[in-house]
Amino acid sequence: MKVIILAAGMSSRLRPLTSNKPKCMLKLSNETLIERQIKIFHNHNINDITIVTGYRSEVIDIPDVNYVKNENYETTNMNESLFCALEPSNSPVLVTYSDIVFEQKIIQQMLEITDGIRLAVNLNWKKYYQNRTMHPLSEAENVLVENGRILQIRKNISESLQNQQIGEFLGIMMLSSDHVKILLERYSYLKKNHVGTFQNSSSLSNAYITDMLQEIIDSGINVNPVFTEGRWLEIDTPEDLKNAEKSINKFQS
Repeated sequence: MKVIILAAGMSSRLRPLTSNKPKCMLKLSNETLIERQIKIFHNHNINDITIVTGYRSEVIDIPDVNYVKNENYETTNMNESLFCALEPSNSPVLVTYSDIVFEQKIIQQMLEITDGIRLAVNLNWKKYYQNRTMHPLSEAENVLVENGRILQIRKNISESLQNQQIGEFLGIMMLSSDHVKILLERYSYLKKNHVGTFQNSSSLSNAYITDMLQEIIDSGINVNPVFTEGRWLEIDTPEDLKNAEKSINKFQS
């Protein structure tokens, strides 16, 4: 098992807290966000960990991990960071956003089935926005699920049929080795041939991972949800950090 942690972003919403550091280096209970993640991975005997850096990369100094830098972090987005590090693999690859805090049981669930493309999804996601005045509901990375398959993934999905469910993508994704190959081949083709807007982004270079996943879904490849049960939080604003400081003691490590 390999892990890729995406930590290249500019963290602009968290300024001035991130004026001199990326947000994965902010602390909760005397532990940085990225250290919390790595500890959980180590608890599951996952030691092959790569961090994709960009903004203030020199501040991220975690021992015994691999580093890849997205040199174009100022002009690209999350999808580009992923493909800076993704390479052919003989084992599954777990990808996580670096600005999320989650309980260990979520990773346990993700490790139960490692075939295909599987996304951590929370169906009770709206409750996490009750105290997020700086991060509106419309900013959630939603998924539309029907019969165990994700049909759509993008921000602000608000309508569904009776047999469909709307959840939020947590920023945790499992890729089988075969599907790593599929993603790499598709991305290589797009880099050579695609021009103009890409899914919900202005260009391929500025795309989010959700855009790439929708591209994969549109090509007929299944992307499946893992409905998670543990607590999780996204740290995107100073308000999020304050809320996390109040609730982090409830998390099971």
